[in-house]
Amino acid sequence: MNVEKPADLASVVAGIGAAVADPQRGKPVFRATGSGGDGVRSEIRIGRHTLVVDEGPALGGAGAGANPVEHALAALLSCQVVTFRLWAAKLGIPLDDIVLDAEGDFDVRGFLGLDDAVRPGFGEVRVRVTLSGPADPQRYRELADAVDTHCPVLDLFRHTTPVTTELVTAPSCQPR
Repeated sequence: MNVEKPADLASVVAGIGAAVADPQRGKPVFRATGSGGDGVRSEIRIGRHTLVVDEGPALGGAGAGANPVEHALAALLSCQVVTFRLWAAKLGIPLDDIVLDAEGDFDVRGFLGLDDAVRPGFGEVRVRVTLSGPADPQRYRELADAVDTHCPVLDLFRHTTPVTTELVTAPSCQPR
């Protein structure tokens, strides 16, 4: 696996000035492409990375990968790590380590259409963040507040994001 060497976080924070000087430079478009496999398995391609997403046998899968809502929790936690590291550097708060745990309450009745009063997604998500380092606890509270305000995936969980869907039918899907 070819992994690029990360930039120093302080230089990343310093480089944010480019987006301030030219706001268009700070508006990337992220893309992902997916295709179905056996059962309910899917492969999602994001740049040069591939994620395998699957369900357990109870929902028609083979457990070849985490399921979609587990990936959502992973996205939330990984975004929290990035946001904690960047904001710690931006605020000058020393941070040695971050440990996160997340759990989400999911009721399959909404997903399976058995009860329209039940959401098809998480009913509630709880995140536990453990920070360690030499700073005063009040500084870590300041950091956590900044992360709660600026974490992109947390924002996706907390606020409605407009999504449009376009259906395209391939020739093999057309009636004969």
